[in-house]
Amino acid sequence: MTKLPSPSPHPWLQQLRCGVCGLLLPLVVVLQGCGARPPQQQLEFWTLQLSPKFDAYLNGLVEQWEAQNPGVDVRWTDIPWGAVEQKLLAAVFARTAPDLVNLNPSFAVNLASRNGLLDLDDYVSSAERERYLEGAWQASTGPMGTFGIPWYLTSRITLANKELLRAAGYGQPPERWEELPAFAEAVKEATGRHALFISVVPDDSAEILESFVQMGVQLVDEQKGAAFNTPAGRRAFAFWTDLYQRGLLPREVVSQGHRRAIELYQSGDLALLSTSAAALNSIRTNAPTVAALTHVAPSLTGPDGVTNVAVMNLVVPEQSKQPEEAVDFALFVTNAANQYAFAKASGTLPSVEEAMGALKQDVDQAQEKLNPEDEVAVQELAAQQVSLSALEGARVLVPADPEIKQLQAVIYRHLQRAMLGQVSPEEAVEAAAAEWNHHLQKRHGQNQPIP
Repeated sequence: MTKLPSPSPHPWLQQLRCGVCGLLLPLVVVLQGCGARPPQQQLEFWTLQLSPKFDAYLNGLVEQWEAQNPGVDVRWTDIPWGAVEQKLLAAVFARTAPDLVNLNPSFAVNLASRNGLLDLDDYVSSAERERYLEGAWQASTGPMGTFGIPWYLTSRITLANKELLRAAGYGQPPERWEELPAFAEAVKEATGRHALFISVVPDDSAEILESFVQMGVQLVDEQKGAAFNTPAGRRAFAFWTDLYQRGLLPREVVSQGHRRAIELYQSGDLALLSTSAAALNSIRTNAPTVAALTHVAPSLTGPDGVTNVAVMNLVVPEQSKQPEEAVDFALFVTNAANQYAFAKASGTLPSVEEAMGALKQDVDQAQEKLNPEDEVAVQELAAQQVSLSALEGARVLVPADPEIKQLQAVIYRHLQRAMLGQVSPEEAVEAAAAEWNHHLQKRHGQNQPIP
């Protein structure tokens, strides 16, 4: 296995610290002589739903960094997924924002677009930036600069029920969206069940929006106006409308989210589940019979084979009183050694090239030692291999934008109308484009900086 470097403090920050220590040493001696100690800085660090599972790992990171940075205490707080936006916005407007926060790009870009986050281009050197996968780094960049440092990643895989595949006459699940209709029809005819559940609920999964991009649809133009009212966009609307109207998608895709897909797969009523490698453990727990029938395959994609990668990042609010220390801690958390350790513990993927290389070596070594009779180990290794392979050609298909969720809601609402037979796919495309462009006109100039 590749030997990863031991975590080390930021070079230029270490030089700065040494110089400052030299200047302050006489004062420190005087204070110590009087029985006083220099005041400790406190660095507020928030993560998203990583406690209690990763308490030991994160507390260990905090202790290591504090030992290398005497004079700074890290106060770590873990926030539930559903509460982070409200808590962070409240803290920002109260001017009590933390110094470092774990977010995803879609929420982070909302703050960045209103000058609420630090532009990290002024704090991270080009040499440090080159350590990260390009696609992961680009996920947290925009016209406002770099607003986040990538941390851990997930790529999508397909879990396939081998029993339903065999009944439909398939040895392997389809690889391209264009192959899905024939597969879905075969599954329905042979078993009465469905091939796939993909939600069209406006505030749920962006998977259909991502499928549009994979099908060659450009979502918006340079001015953020609608660019999906094109032949490619009309084909994409027609693709999903036809599947639904032919009964090849569950009826509830228009009313229920991705959680329903998991329920249907675990009950044996769904041939394919689009998910991450980490989902295998919960399926084994909740539906061991279905888990035993599960085959791991690459996710469905378009003609060019590009898949999506989901990024979690670390951002520094503009209000931070110690931005240099916050950036240094973020670079420490996301260095090769620490990302490798977190990937091994969590089943996620690292965003740093060196850690990714070490993980691939581990998978290769595990393959050499694999016992083919150990079905669980075979399945887990296949999930790791597919995830790592997917990441090589993956990118963020729906770039971070302050209004991307609004765009998704507009497209999904009109796609629902087409699927339900209220309008034609062509009419739905034009209506969605018109609504989006009208929304942009109303919103023009309304985004104000955070006070």
